[in-house]
Amino acid sequence: MIVLTGAAGFIASCLARGLNDERFFDLVLVDDFSHEEKAANFIDKRYVELVSRDRLATWLDENHEQVQFVFHLGARTDTTEFDTQIFDELNLNYSKMVWERCVRYGLPLVYASSAATYGNGELGYDDRHELVNQLKPLNPYGVSKNDFDRWVLKQEKQPFFWAGLKFFNVFGPNEYHKGRMASVVFHAFNQIRETGKVKLFRSHRSDYTDGGQLRDFIYVKDIVSMCLFLMKNRPQSGIYNAGSGKARSFLDLAHAVFSAMNVEPEIEFIDTPADIRDKYQYFTEANMQKIKDVGFDTNLTALEIGVSDYVKNYLMSKSYL
Repeated sequence: MIVLTGAAGFIASCLARGLNDERFFDLVLVDDFSHEEKAANFIDKRYVELVSRDRLATWLDENHEQVQFVFHLGARTDTTEFDTQIFDELNLNYSKMVWERCVRYGLPLVYASSAATYGNGELGYDDRHELVNQLKPLNPYGVSKNDFDRWVLKQEKQPFFWAGLKFFNVFGPNEYHKGRMASVVFHAFNQIRETGKVKLFRSHRSDYTDGGQLRDFIYVKDIVSMCLFLMKNRPQSGIYNAGSGKARSFLDLAHAVFSAMNVEPEIEFIDTPADIRDKYQYFTEANMQKIKDVGFDTNLTALEIGVSDYVKNYLMSKSYL
């Protein structure tokens, strides 16, 4: 069986589809399944059991002999949440429990880290382990993810294979429930459909034009490909970036959404909300050489192609992957 935490959420539910497409049907989906707005993410997937996230430790104790792989993608991902206790419980301590069970029972593990660990990028976006202790995330979410990465690298006892994936700006189907935390593609689509225009954050730095802020946007289907590669090949254990490797502007992204919807571009710039302004990343770009060096040679989806697929095949009809 393959255990998949966060299975009612965005990335993990897409991975569940990818696993099903690869003829893996013995999935154990783990999450808080009480949120009805997430149900459509997993009800059409093939799986053998749903396990509440607060039961996972006991479930693994009782069923570990049947488990072949663990994907730990569940986390509290709200970058505007500043209650550190929530992140300590759901991101740091829960992840330690999953790791320790994988060590105890000899289970290979892939877990979700985040590009939020890189903070404002003063040390670049290189996934070398020796940089992890020097990183300064800008919010409690990023801190919790980096704290776990730091803890992992100190552990003498490790799963025989493990990988942490630093997700950059992921967009794609199955994020309908994410509200404010959904991708800019999702919000741009809805704004264009409702008003005919897109609102982007104004730059509050003199070295960036309005809409010229740069992010590494990656289509969720490429994330699924990386996860499947790691599961099947189990290369050198370690922390890997999971981005496109190419920074693109928010203007590029907005124009891609307008093009996919066949609407003439109209963009309005608004102030970045005060509660996130001093925590806002103006540039991210993953160095993807490390995962390429261990054999991941899949051609990643260009921004315009990914946006077009997402808009035309999912958002237009509110379809799920």
